[in-house]
Amino acid sequence: MLKCSLCIHDERTAKIDIIDGKPVCRECQLYLKHPFDRGKIRRELDELMENVDRAVLAYSGGKDSVVALYLAKEVYKVPELEAVMIDHGLMAEEAIENAERIAEYLGVPFKVLRYDYSDIFREALLKAQSPCRACSRRTIEKLRKYALRNGYRYIITGHELPFGHHPYRLMKGGITQIRLLSLMPEKERFEILKKLPFEFPELPGYTTNCLILGPALQRYWEVHGHSFEHRRIAALVRYGLMEREKAEREVQRPEVPGEQWEFVLRKLKLEGVRIEKGRVRISPQITPSSARQGQP
Repeated sequence: MLKCSLCIHDERTAKIDIIDGKPVCRECQLYLKHPFDRGKIRRELDELMENVDRAVLAYSGGKDSVVALYLAKEVYKVPELEAVMIDHGLMAEEAIENAERIAEYLGVPFKVLRYDYSDIFREALLKAQSPCRACSRRTIEKLRKYALRNGYRYIITGHELPFGHHPYRLMKGGITQIRLLSLMPEKERFEILKKLPFEFPELPGYTTNCLILGPALQRYWEVHGHSFEHRRIAALVRYGLMEREKAEREVQRPEVPGEQWEFVLRKLKLEGVRIEKGRVRISPQITPSSARQGQP
């Protein structure tokens, strides 16, 4: 199987061509033609943050949002900052504890808004899809509305990949979303975490806050034979934000403890779903529509 010489894509996850005798995926080819100007992106981010006087920070309690909170408070010194967690119903208790502890440590007001994303998570498990994009879209929209109601013009998030060649994007209502960690290597983020009372939870999958990600990754692996995180993590390697060896580990099939599966399935009211020898068995009578209605 061909594997990209620059990132971690292989023939399961991307088109790969031989370029100058080396396998290179189409995404890396595009990047080589249009590379990031890292200095320009960081300068643009610094200039933008100089004008941020009030901001709401999307705060999941995971490692990246914790680093973003630290930078916004201690480095960019945003005068009025509020950390807001959208609890979708399957946030790890450890993440909520991390969020509370670090917000208090940094002296930042912290609020939790609780919603039920069961529809997204049930459909993802039943169809063997990723829940992340739909979850992210809903969360950022809820934060946008929260910002509008409370007079904020900026939403800060902990994403490490910029919007194309810019660290921000304009949203409806005059809100600007800022990806504060744009092109910050993972090594630098871990150095910041060492300064904070952050405790790493033991969760399957590339997550420090979410209980649905591990089961969704395992289910996707069983059906598709690779990780739905592959493309994003390949980009982290391509841009020099994560070591290749670690990235290879992160896209392996996760082993989710049976008790976590049981907790998730119970929360999602997915009767008829069972686990056999570590593999998920979903009754053919259970469909996304019937699950939403609570029917077999």
